[in-house]
Amino acid sequence: MRTAVVGGGAAGFFLAINLKELCPQMEVTIFEKSRKVLAKVEVSGGGRCNCTNSFAAVRDLSEVYPRGHRLMKRLFKTFDYRDAYGWFERHGVRLVTQDDNCVFPASQDSHTIINLFLAEARRHGISIRTESQITSLGELADYDFIAITTGGGTAAMAGVPVVEAIPSLFTFSIADEDLQALMGTVVDDATAFIPGTGFRASGPLLITHWGMSGPAILKLSSHAARELHDHHYQMPLSVNWTSRKDPEILQQLQDIISRHPQKQLNTIRPFDLPSRLWNYLLEKTLGERAKNRWQNLNKKELNRLVNTLCNDSYQIAGRAAFKDEFVTCGGISLAAVNPTTLESKDLPHVYFAGEVLDIDGITGGFNFQAAWTTAYTVAQAISHRSLSINQDSLP
Repeated sequence: MRTAVVGGGAAGFFLAINLKELCPQMEVTIFEKSRKVLAKVEVSGGGRCNCTNSFAAVRDLSEVYPRGHRLMKRLFKTFDYRDAYGWFERHGVRLVTQDDNCVFPASQDSHTIINLFLAEARRHGISIRTESQITSLGELADYDFIAITTGGGTAAMAGVPVVEAIPSLFTFSIADEDLQALMGTVVDDATAFIPGTGFRASGPLLITHWGMSGPAILKLSSHAARELHDHHYQMPLSVNWTSRKDPEILQQLQDIISRHPQKQLNTIRPFDLPSRLWNYLLEKTLGERAKNRWQNLNKKELNRLVNTLCNDSYQIAGRAAFKDEFVTCGGISLAAVNPTTLESKDLPHVYFAGEVLDIDGITGGFNFQAAWTTAYTVAQAISHRSLSINQDSLP
């Protein structure tokens, strides 16, 4: 029997290799439209390949999968992050887990993953055809099974209901020269949120020469992707620079006034905020009075300072790409596939895995984990189906 895998990326290779492990007699061919396979794997994680996450800090999958968390929870019963970790280590790639729960190859080099995939493909006799763009399923009529593991273009070709694909992992452009002058400043624990919505995210926040980036912004962009798209990426943004509530912030400032009344405002930084940021916030809030002493803060100024620290307002003026990576939300509607096998409900023997599905995660290895989980699910489903067909054909 023969399987065509359309797409030579992470999901495509993982699917093909696992299918051959589960069903050695299956003939498997990977079709890739470009000259190079595994291009996204090469640049992911700054060239280090953040291949999964320990999920130690994840209380609910909805925190890390804005779209598709229910399906991922179901599929994790068959193949989850622990299975992925074990799979790579069994295949000779030693992994390390960072303090932030991101998992990388111990080599800190994405080519370790690429070389593994290419070596396993050769070992299993998987055919790889580059510069082979598939424009219709009719081109693959000679194959018993088709697994589609590419982006939105191929999804539309399949004739299956598609959710519009839009960016879901990006940084924010903010047209504020005074803020941009703080480029390189990092706040370890900030909370960014879109006022009037339930969208918020916490974590390190980086100020850049174009606006804001860092995990807090990337997570927020992922969860609010469709809302931001619908508003043409022109929305208000608020930042709590301390990730603490008003009463705690107020108490901290009052304690400083009590202990250091004669000190100038810019010499004592609450919550160990970076000095450049603290000076910026003081001037933004108090103007010329930012040079005063702590004891000279009146009640109104104190309240304004509290508000700036917990609800600093900006305007998103557009989106900016996140390095060389590009993640989308959208793709094949999850209602169009069997939730156990990821087979199309309308097209027998056609399966979907990876980013082509309407599943996407925040930064931190979650998108690769979705690729491994969905790819393994399809490999197992095709293996079981082929075995069933072979048994039915016996006299």
